[in-house]
Amino acid sequence: MPKVFVTGSAGFIGYHLCQLLLNEGFRVHGFDGMTTYYDVQLKHRRQQMLSQNQHFTSTEAMLEDDETVASTVRDFRPDFIVHLAAQAGVRYSLENPRAYIDSNLIGTFNVMEAARTEKVQHLLMASTSSVYGANKDMPFAETQMTDTPLTIYAATKKAGEVMAHSYAHLYDTPTTMFRFFTVYGPWGRPDMAPIKFAAAITQGRPIDVYNHGEMYRDFTYVTDLVRAIRLLMDIPPPGPQADHAPVVGDSLSAAAPFRVVNIGNSDAVRLLDFIEAIEENLGLKAIRNMMPMQPGDVPATWANADLLQKLTGYRPQTNFRKGVAAFVDWFRDYYQSGKNLK
Repeated sequence: MPKVFVTGSAGFIGYHLCQLLLNEGFRVHGFDGMTTYYDVQLKHRRQQMLSQNQHFTSTEAMLEDDETVASTVRDFRPDFIVHLAAQAGVRYSLENPRAYIDSNLIGTFNVMEAARTEKVQHLLMASTSSVYGANKDMPFAETQMTDTPLTIYAATKKAGEVMAHSYAHLYDTPTTMFRFFTVYGPWGRPDMAPIKFAAAITQGRPIDVYNHGEMYRDFTYVTDLVRAIRLLMDIPPPGPQADHAPVVGDSLSAAAPFRVVNIGNSDAVRLLDFIEAIEENLGLKAIRNMMPMQPGDVPATWANADLLQKLTGYRPQTNFRKGVAAFVDWFRDYYQSGKNLK
């Protein structure tokens, strides 16, 4: 039975990935710090559901604890490592940048060291569409330059990509980085727009709509995203000496077994349209507080997912209206029509 070590297993994406892997017969060991950045009760609930499966085990510790990361990976002896844990949030990085250095740089280094030491078959690590920064040519493609990050969050994720490339080159560790585009769905993070909007609308509070709603995001449904990760697990990038057929538009490094892959819906959706879909499914109208663009924000993100499709034969395709309907169904059920909202 193949084994996968997943960091951030109690997180939004980590939970969905672990469920998928367990359903497909993998043994999974989750590693999560259960930080208080958002409601820990939600994280514990996700972890409890995963723990009902006998093939799931877990460790609660911080990524910055290098000894625990190393010993946990050594004891589990995984075939794959999927590194999802990070300090997330673009706006929070303006308030507490040090948290991003600790988690996204030091923590990521510790994961790479463990992967190197244990010689895993494939290391897969999460990056973000935020690394495209000030780029204006859309849809964003993996071969574009990403040297203009606009926040510390984006800068740390870009640094993670660069560190991973050097490790892939030095230690011949097959490494895939995936850049996520505005992931949403059931069991999402309360600091992200969908839950913030749904909670405020339910409670009759105003919602802040930045750039007066003229923002465009490539909303990607979470089950689509984790399916893409699962498929990429089976496609470790070949090294520079390997004999392989070239893929048009590939981001494969000429110096290492390393590539970057966008995972997005390839559909730029206007923020106001996304809000209207939430309103329709809640049966309530939002009180809209129109705001200017925030520091570090970009007006649009839009993924070119051609490389993902060429490598795996798959691309995310859940329409945002269908995805929002499923999200609102979960929101109503979990938060009991506002009873447990904070």
